[in-house]
Amino acid sequence: MGLTTLCYIEEDGKWLMLHRTKKEHDINKDKWIGIGGHFEKDESPEECLLREVREETGCLLKDWRLRGIVTFISGDGVTEYMFLYTAGGLEGDLAECDEGDLVWVNKENVSQLNLWEGDRIFFRLLETRRDFFSLKLVYDGGDQLVSASVDGKPLELPFRG
Repeated sequence: MGLTTLCYIEEDGKWLMLHRTKKEHDINKDKWIGIGGHFEKDESPEECLLREVREETGCLLKDWRLRGIVTFISGDGVTEYMFLYTAGGLEGDLAECDEGDLVWVNKENVSQLNLWEGDRIFFRLLETRRDFFSLKLVYDGGDQLVSASVDGKPLELPFRG
C-alpha cells in the first residue's frame, strides 16, 4: 500500500503538467501527470505536497486545496491512496525537473495529452465539482482501466464525462 499526493497547479487558464520522460523503469513513462509523489516517514499530506512541489519545481506552492482522494488498484497487487490537490500558482522560477519536462498547458488542451484514462476522469471532476470526492480506479495490471466509481457509485466506461 502506498500513500501519495498529486497537485494540479493552475495559472492563467493553464495547468502545470509534468511529462515523465527522464526516469528509468517509470510506471508513468511518457505520460503527462501533475506534481507529487510518495509520503516520507511521519509526513502529513500537506507536508508531502509542499515538499514534492519544491523538489519537482524548485518553487513554493500557493493557495492549495484538497479536492479528493483517489484509490488506485493497479491490478498487479499494488494499492495506492492519493490525496488530490489543486493550487492557485507558484512562487519562484521553475527549475529543471529530474523526472521529466514541466510545461504549462492550456486547460482545454490537456485532454489531447497522453494521460492515464483515470486521470481524464478526475480532471472532469475537478472541472465540474467544488465538493470533496472519492474516486476509485481499478486497472488491469497495465494501463487499461477496468472499473471506476465516484463516491461509491460505479461509472460507465469508457467515461465520457
